[in-house]
Amino acid sequence: MKNLKKLLIGILVLALALGTLTACQNNEPAEEPKEVEEQNEEKNEEQEKQASGGKITVAASPTPHAEILAQVKDVLAEQGYELEVIEYSDYIQPNLVVDSGEIVANFFQHKPYLDNFNEENKTKLVPVASIHYEPLAIYPGKSSDLANIPEGGAIAVPNDTTNEARALLLLETNGLIKLREDAGLLATKNDIVDNPKNIEIVELEAAQVSRVIDEVDFVVLNGNYALNAGLKVADAVAQEEQESEAAQTYANVIVVKEGNENREDVKALIEALKSEEIKQYIADTYEGAVVAID
Repeated sequence: MKNLKKLLIGILVLALALGTLTACQNNEPAEEPKEVEEQNEEKNEEQEKQASGGKITVAASPTPHAEILAQVKDVLAEQGYELEVIEYSDYIQPNLVVDSGEIVANFFQHKPYLDNFNEENKTKLVPVASIHYEPLAIYPGKSSDLANIPEGGAIAVPNDTTNEARALLLLETNGLIKLREDAGLLATKNDIVDNPKNIEIVELEAAQVSRVIDEVDFVVLNGNYALNAGLKVADAVAQEEQESEAAQTYANVIVVKEGNENREDVKALIEALKSEEIKQYIADTYEGAVVAID
């Protein structure tokens, strides 16, 4: 009996000791796995970076878009943002890298092109600001008097849907041809219903048009191709007006992925690009080949 009593007391003491040990262990904070700690550190670093401004990445074509963006780097730096411009020569990758989230925004295109790209590629990209437009203009080649173009004369125009329609509308505005009434911004040379001078419309890839300037009577070029060819709007015999349907429709826009429209860095970028200083830079630098939009 005495031995049994000692045994019961021993078991009770052991149970109390184990209970105390377990309680102490439960009160200690559990250690986080190393992976979780690293993720939290990265998250905190990213939040601190965003709070202090961070980096704004923009995909752009070299002329004039990247040149214009270069003018706002210092302004954005004063607000704590580092602007990094990545130049692309094609019109596909700048949209893909924004859609993937690799780059914040792009600046190279107008809304009709963007709408078509979204439809064909199932992307969700949205325009957030119109910055400028690049007016199409008619430049002299073998002839210099648009009103007296010779019978059967030739005019070279871009062959892509967007710019060919604009070129034909510009020729119509200047009385050289007449288009089917409902052709509008989808016009092709098949929509010409009146051509009193029997003008030959020479369709070429946009980048090639300036290269035949000595072989045709006139060429129709938009701003960036005219700049690349060393032409000035002052050399043109006619151009799109800022109030024209084409000029308003084909404004060049800043584009972001859907959902990023209200990001603070995007707002800062737009504000900088819409400033009076940038409008003046565009006017002074491009002399009408690129026109800022209010």
